[in-house]
Amino acid sequence: MDSYAELSEDPQMLPPPPGSFVDREELIQHVGEFAVTQGYIVTIKQSKKDKVVVLGCDRGGVYRNRRKSIDEVSGEHLRKRKTGSRLTNCPFELVGKKEDGLWVLTIKNGSHNHEALKDISEHPSARRFTEKEILLIKEMTEAGLKPRQILKRLRQSNPELLSTPKHVYNVKAKLRQGNLTVRRFKSLKPQTSAEGNSPSTTDPSWRKRHPPRVPNLIGGRFVDSQSSTSIDVINPATQQVVSQVPLTTSEEFRAAVFAAKRAFPLWRNTPVTNRQRIMFKLQELIRRDFDKIAMTITTEQGKTLKDAYNDVSRGLEVVEHACAMATLQMGEFVSNFSNGIDTYSIREPLGLCAGICPFNFPAMVPLWMFPIAVTCGNTFILKPSEKDPGACMMIAELAMEAGLPNGVLNVVHGSSDIGNAICDDDDIKAISFVGTDTAGMYIHARASANGKRVQSNIGAKNHAIVMTDARMDATLNALVAAGFGAAGQRCTALSTVVFVGGSKSWEYKLVERAKALKITAGTEPDADLGPVISKQVKERICRLIQMTVDSGARLILDGRQIVVPQYELGNFIGPTILSDVTDNMDCCKEEIFGPVLLCMQADSLDEAIGIVNRHKYCNGASIFTSSGAAARKFQTEIEAGQSSDDMNWV
Repeated sequence: MDSYAELSEDPQMLPPPPGSFVDREELIQHVGEFAVTQGYIVTIKQSKKDKVVVLGCDRGGVYRNRRKSIDEVSGEHLRKRKTGSRLTNCPFELVGKKEDGLWVLTIKNGSHNHEALKDISEHPSARRFTEKEILLIKEMTEAGLKPRQILKRLRQSNPELLSTPKHVYNVKAKLRQGNLTVRRFKSLKPQTSAEGNSPSTTDPSWRKRHPPRVPNLIGGRFVDSQSSTSIDVINPATQQVVSQVPLTTSEEFRAAVFAAKRAFPLWRNTPVTNRQRIMFKLQELIRRDFDKIAMTITTEQGKTLKDAYNDVSRGLEVVEHACAMATLQMGEFVSNFSNGIDTYSIREPLGLCAGICPFNFPAMVPLWMFPIAVTCGNTFILKPSEKDPGACMMIAELAMEAGLPNGVLNVVHGSSDIGNAICDDDDIKAISFVGTDTAGMYIHARASANGKRVQSNIGAKNHAIVMTDARMDATLNALVAAGFGAAGQRCTALSTVVFVGGSKSWEYKLVERAKALKITAGTEPDADLGPVISKQVKERICRLIQMTVDSGARLILDGRQIVVPQYELGNFIGPTILSDVTDNMDCCKEEIFGPVLLCMQADSLDEAIGIVNRHKYCNGASIFTSSGAAARKFQTEIEAGQSSDDMNWV
């Protein structure tokens, strides 16, 4: 659907909202589409292509000076204006000027001195030919076709073409005179030519670079940032540069905000069933490109292909959930709540929302955020992680292909500066964040101080309690998968196991299972464990391991010195297990975010539950037991965000 509706039932001749645009063409398109909805046509009055463009009304308010006869009875002019005749001298004027890399639109005079057009087809611009149509006329003339035949063929591809044979004659006359210069479609209105919306045959500049430079998505267009600073996206298994992420400028960020703000009024009034329909199409397209998205995740983030497929699959579940928005958005109604009073509630979109994503789930987390938000009628600005933006950009492309209108979803890149801009911008009403504890608390405080709604998912630490009656094989399989899967880089990774009655009987077999894992690049067949995201993260994990050993823990499996054949430069850390850990050690207090498993001991279930409940980041907790009473006690007394009971009945 278009950014603006067609001609309004009661056009008010309002000027377009001012703002910033990525380039001249976007500014002109914005003005032209808005003008059509208000009942007037805009034309280019003056243009210095790289500096300024002056736009005016193409339908002025007074006739050219011509003598007109007057009816003696009524006193009115007898000569009536012909349909499509051009008027002049309308004072309406807009100026677009390039400032700091962006085109800024200002309203010099927003008033008109004539009535609105009731039918856009009345305007002469509706009868002009496009470049492609001019070239087709030339070819068909050379082939011997007459004007009526040419017009008939042109209307086969463009049924709304209003030109007449006379217009074709005029074009032929110019061609005979050797004038091969095609007059551009200068009036700014939605084009319905034979060209349609066919994509350009030339690739954008960001695709031509090597390594490719990741574009921003602003107002429905993928555009290369004007920033000269960028961050390398590095394959953590090979250290090869996959792409470059620009640090989006403040002007480009403001352009994204303006695009989202501009798209909101029309989008919020779009029927929820239409918004649902786009989500149905989006989930279909994600399934189509499932393999490509998963491979991009593995290349940029390092996780195994199996984990990458799960990443996309979990996000896809949220898109499917958004397809049921018609029922999810139902309000409430109570008749005769008080004497003669009914009460009802309705769910309305907030406006412009934003999401800041982490590196560990480059598909799932963006899909947590924008599908629900936009299906509810909001517009959205998404900031992917600068470490692995590829999957998010692929999904954004699919969202546009699914029919999401221009400006509803915008994607900008950068680091802390963009995060600060999101927190401070007055037009952004709500923020969703997933990431580290320090960053999350900072964003929550800064955005809340600016009156925004903030959803901050931070600080995860997960525990498991293993009872003496737990079944050995099933428990070991679960501990190894939960502790080392995805290289421990997920908020649900198991980092601490509390063994009730001691861990000695478990340690040998736990080490044996961990050593059996295949550690290699995620693209390799049967890979169980890939690299961590960066060298800096690897160094931090190794430092935490050493601090824990220095504090008195036993290192029963050390994965720090592992070397993977053919991937010697990769950021690999093998499974690492530390025993005799106490809750005053740094590794027990902090989120490690790596393939490290901490083993603690407790004399009773009460003591084990106390260890878990004392932790400030108790995100998830599990118990492995064959006792229904122990499982019930755990379920009742544990204080965690999520809990699970693994009842190993023998």
